[in-house]
Amino acid sequence: MNFYNSEFLTTHSQSIVDFYKDRCVDNDLGGYFQNYLDDGTTFNNGFRQLVSSTRMVVNFCRAAKLLNNDDYLAIAKHGLDYVEQQHWREESQTYAWTLQDNQPQDMTQQAYGYAFVLLCYAHCYKAGVIDSDAKISEIFELLESRFWQAEEGIYADTIYDDGRLCDYRGQNANMHICEALIAAYGATKSQRYLEKAQHLATRFCFELSAQSLGLVYEHFTPELVPDLEYNKNDPKNLYRPWGFQPGHQTEWAKLLMQLNAFEARPEFVEKAQYLFDVAYSKAWDTFHGGLVYGFDTEYQTCDSDKYFWVQAESFAAAAMLFDETKQTQYLEQYSTLWDYCWQHFVDHEFGAWFRVLTGANQKYSNQKSEAGAKCDYHTLGACFDVLEFSFN
Repeated sequence: MNFYNSEFLTTHSQSIVDFYKDRCVDNDLGGYFQNYLDDGTTFNNGFRQLVSSTRMVVNFCRAAKLLNNDDYLAIAKHGLDYVEQQHWREESQTYAWTLQDNQPQDMTQQAYGYAFVLLCYAHCYKAGVIDSDAKISEIFELLESRFWQAEEGIYADTIYDDGRLCDYRGQNANMHICEALIAAYGATKSQRYLEKAQHLATRFCFELSAQSLGLVYEHFTPELVPDLEYNKNDPKNLYRPWGFQPGHQTEWAKLLMQLNAFEARPEFVEKAQYLFDVAYSKAWDTFHGGLVYGFDTEYQTCDSDKYFWVQAESFAAAAMLFDETKQTQYLEQYSTLWDYCWQHFVDHEFGAWFRVLTGANQKYSNQKSEAGAKCDYHTLGACFDVLEFSFN
């Protein structure tokens, strides 16, 4: 089967959208249902998490353009209204990280969440859901005033609900802020977004990675030294797992390629190749297939589970590397990843992808998508990224 063509990617993207489009809108509480069983049955219907609320808006904004269906813009607007009217708390001028039946549960301010609010507004503006880029600028300014650490050259992660800044430093929120800045630049052509994205890529992929085998480590001390003890006893933490994340190496590779497309930087392409090549060679499961979730400083697997997003971000990076370098191993790896995903992750009965499998490719549960953990943003986004980068 030929996975490297626009017809396949478009058809598959449509099948993912079809899983959500007629069942995701909550007309009672507003926003989207965020928890789904494999067959599409929803559960925990009143729970909302900021990341899923914003990512689903992004899904429908991008689908409207790339799948040529303006009906999706109304679904996107419905989701944006919820972000603005429920997640945003006017009295405190902050975002609710989680809500239960529209009541704030967790008011911790997370840079990770603001990253996706910024991404959401960038895609809403690009899709025409909003007609001004003012909200893009507004969220960027909030990131700058609340999270940016000028002396460190990175964004802090967390502000507790009492207003204290947490001293944890990590790459994950910064990576997604970089992603959002790339989208903001793509939507507005405002140079400050591109320059900040380039800075973050340089800071994490070149400067800080020099301390960690040339790879991007997840966690840092307040002095920005890799913190090898952080979450050592919690390797499956949803946003802050221990060890090296192969999926984050390949996701940074993808971002580097997107930045290079805006403004050619050979060192970005070279670094993208290094990050992808090491991640693929060390994380590919030669027995069961697929990329494992994590490896340690000796390149030994520390978490053999297979996650949907790791495979998706990796096939997107492989496609971009092939498109840029014309080196055929990247096309072969793209196809190998897709073969694996087609066999194990794509739900050919009900649609969309499964979230996580054991190392031997067995499902853990029948919960396909969960608030904060999956809304097929990575799978759809990876298909859309390849369509835009390689077939536009």
